[in-house]
Amino acid sequence: MAILLRVCGRTDASFGLCDRADSVSRVMFTEVVRAGTWRCLGDRWRTAAAFRRALELDPTNWSLYLDLADLAAEDGDFAQAADLVRQGLEHEPEDVTLRAAGAPYRARAEGSLTDLNLLLELAPGVPHAGYRNGLIDYAMGALDFPADRIAAARRFQVCE
Repeated sequence: MAILLRVCGRTDASFGLCDRADSVSRVMFTEVVRAGTWRCLGDRWRTAAAFRRALELDPTNWSLYLDLADLAAEDGDFAQAADLVRQGLEHEPEDVTLRAAGAPYRARAEGSLTDLNLLLELAPGVPHAGYRNGLIDYAMGALDFPADRIAAARRFQVCE
């Protein structure tokens, strides 16, 4: 219900419902909903704080590491993003989206052509085209990749 309230623009009511849920029992999902509401409001610091609280409640949830990694990448901290993906991979080493996210974050942090090639290998398996496009954009922000690799990466991007 708190998600529906957020989507309807009733963010105060969404937070209120999250607070009521916390009074019964603190669970990871409530913090994820709270993070989404803060994100909707554009408060990146509080979004990250809520995701970190969710991770405290469920430290093996690889998806939370990915959420935090994506926030770090949005802030331009690709080294931190890559490290968060690495931590997530400790819990779910075969997830294609998580593996694919780590590649451009490392490519940006280290200028790694190997990681760009890994992204190209994994890109067809990333289920959400918009997310895949964003990962490719991050990778393309690194300097001095060969033109053929850049062209190959751009072929994976689709208009939505």
